[in-house]
Amino acid sequence: MKNRNVQIPYELFFQILQYFLMENYEGEERIRKGLEKKLNAMIDRELYSRYKTALTEEEREKSRQEYLERKGIPENFRW
Repeated sequence: MKNRNVQIPYELFFQILQYFLMENYEGEERIRKGLEKKLNAMIDRELYSRYKTALTEEEREKSRQEYLERKGIPENFRW
């Protein structure tokens, strides 16, 4: 895996700092939800990028279907 940077909202970053450095464990659930939201956005972006840059039609279609599935687009609404 390449060494990449990830951006998170300032509020989430501050909550993580409080959790680890100040031992403030009250925001644990908010941190968990914020990180899950970020992870889902990263996965969606990766699938979309694979769809757009796939070398073969099969890879492109597979990535497109995975992306649409994650987004909850019904089968009868897809092209």
